[in-house]
Amino acid sequence: MGCGADGGPDRPGVAVIIPAKDEELRVGSTVEAARSLPGVDLVLVVDDGSTDRTGALAREAGARLVRHQHNRGKGAAMETGAEALSRIEVHQNRSGSPPRHLLFLDADLGRSAADAAPLIEPVVEERADMSIALFPATRARLGGHGFVVRLARGGVRRATGWEPEQPLNGQRCLTRAAFETARPLARGFGAETGLSIDVLRANLSLIEVEVPLEHRAIGTDLRAQAHRARQFTDVARALAVRGAGPVARRALSRTGLIRAGAPR
Repeated sequence: MGCGADGGPDRPGVAVIIPAKDEELRVGSTVEAARSLPGVDLVLVVDDGSTDRTGALAREAGARLVRHQHNRGKGAAMETGAEALSRIEVHQNRSGSPPRHLLFLDADLGRSAADAAPLIEPVVEERADMSIALFPATRARLGGHGFVVRLARGGVRRATGWEPEQPLNGQRCLTRAAFETARPLARGFGAETGLSIDVLRANLSLIEVEVPLEHRAIGTDLRAQAHRARQFTDVARALAVRGAGPVARRALSRTGLIRAGAPR
């Protein structure tokens, strides 16, 4: 099936799905930038239980909006977005048109989201089933040595034989078929790690692409440390349930969620 960035009756278009939680400062500019991307004809924001004006500002910027009444985590927000898109496509009666490709972007990218086009190209040109962003600034600043990054990178390598440079990066473009192979997605912040493993285990292709995107720095305060702890737990769980080796299970046992050596 041929496809191209401009879409068409026999070519998938691209839908942007933006999970968002309390991102009123940046979500509007992120949506506006995403709408400018080539091939994108729909931007959908999933407001994951925000307590601020995230949803209202996303809608004002031109996004379709779906809202969780309570925070359910990133993986659930990604699935809600894909399900909402399917309902929209049925309502649009896109007879003869294939389902849109999915481009997941974080809500805090701001105007840099306009530079996400290199993620779309390998998928619409059928050179890859999923593309993952590499942030140049992150490569220079951290070199990928965070403890959660190391856990995810090593787990993906043990599970698939492929080692990602930025395994936690949430900026991804993929075919609808590739997304469906990974459902149900891993919980919370484990979604990206599980998605990479499941797509590769389905014998689909994956590529990392350097893209000049930048999101808000997490920081080092107590809130940031709590965020990293949630990431660690979710990634360890995603790896453990996929049989990605004893290291992930030992990591998860340290969170108290399972006993070391207990069966999956």
